[in-house]
Amino acid sequence: MAGAASALFLLDVKGRVLLWRDFRGDVTAVEAERFFTKLVETEEDVISRGPVVLEKGVTYLFVQHNNLYLLIASRQNCNAASLLLFLHRIVQVFKHYFEAFEEESLRDNFVVVYELLDEMMDFGYPQYTEANILSEFIKTDAYKMEVVQRPPMAVTNAVSWRSEGIRYKTNEVFLDVIESVNILVNSNGQLIRSDVIGALKMRTRLSGMPECKLGLNDRLLLEAQGQTTRGKAIDMEDIKFHQCVRLARFESDRTISFIPPDGSFDLMTYRLTSQVKPLIWVEAQIERYSRSRMEIMIKARSQFKERSYATNVEIDLPVPPDATNPKIRTSMGSATYVPENDAILWKIKSFPGNKEYLLRAEFRLPSVSADDGAPERKPPVRVRFEIPYFTISGIQVKYLKIIEKSGYQSLPWVRYITMAGEYEIRLF
Repeated sequence: MAGAASALFLLDVKGRVLLWRDFRGDVTAVEAERFFTKLVETEEDVISRGPVVLEKGVTYLFVQHNNLYLLIASRQNCNAASLLLFLHRIVQVFKHYFEAFEEESLRDNFVVVYELLDEMMDFGYPQYTEANILSEFIKTDAYKMEVVQRPPMAVTNAVSWRSEGIRYKTNEVFLDVIESVNILVNSNGQLIRSDVIGALKMRTRLSGMPECKLGLNDRLLLEAQGQTTRGKAIDMEDIKFHQCVRLARFESDRTISFIPPDGSFDLMTYRLTSQVKPLIWVEAQIERYSRSRMEIMIKARSQFKERSYATNVEIDLPVPPDATNPKIRTSMGSATYVPENDAILWKIKSFPGNKEYLLRAEFRLPSVSADDGAPERKPPVRVRFEIPYFTISGIQVKYLKIIEKSGYQSLPWVRYITMAGEYEIRLF
């Protein structure tokens, strides 16, 4: 087993120890003061080496949050990644209990902090780090803590992210498949960046300890099952799972098997780097009728199938910063001039597939311009939208099975949404 933490310290911005918990008796508060002195003296060098420092036989691991330093000291060959993750989990748990985790909230809740640390770490080894599990037996009301006297349900449970005894009258599962499209097109119309970031977001209201199995149109899975994959399968990259997923099972047969937490969580995230066609394409034509008048014609075209439609489309169109008296006409939606952003905001509530809409804007410009000045930096067109019931990657949930020993039936609800992420088109 990897070496454990010797002690955990919470320091203020001046390096004073606000509180600490000694786990193994082989370090003292002097080590924390020595570390902070080192941090102040050679701050740049320490930070450039990362959040792990070895000094005189003691390994220091630290993170900074607001006006606090969270520091672990260990005299053993510890698992640095595990302990750093533990420090970040501490921050999340304290934010759950105190809303704002800073020096003031720490001073107001010393008792609660010590109780939480006792549950979260035992003899220097991380234990429970899920706020919803800790809430089963440590509860706070403002600055008071109330300890529930009944045995905590999750203490003897091997599934640390879910409590036993959960009951619902109606058992439901909601699964949202959400993909964000990142696009960057240069002024020549060339696609220079294109990727898709996807997430499977779940919200569960299930009784007992359900076993869930999820099947996707994953290429490796379908090929392993001897099924044809032409046009139906996808290749996912950078897959990351929630801790509830059995990774060994996924690596062996690509089955996503898990006991879900109660409530909302991200089951899986993924990325696709294959080039994708821009879903909404924007083109511009500029006519200068004189040194003092300019007209812009913007053409927006949806490049997806007719049976789909984009909702809440917003197109930010940059205009010259000295433009005045705009006259704007659109074939669909509404457009307003936003002078503080030097832009026109074009809104289209519903944009069907394979459609094209136009916007014309006429501006007055100063008759005198500095032609010899430095070239003006022209911002890109930014597009925002959502397309329900559609994924650009083609990912599909083939099945979602829910098995629980009581035998209840649960109908999963699956929804697909594609939205714009960093979606920019440079026109000039």
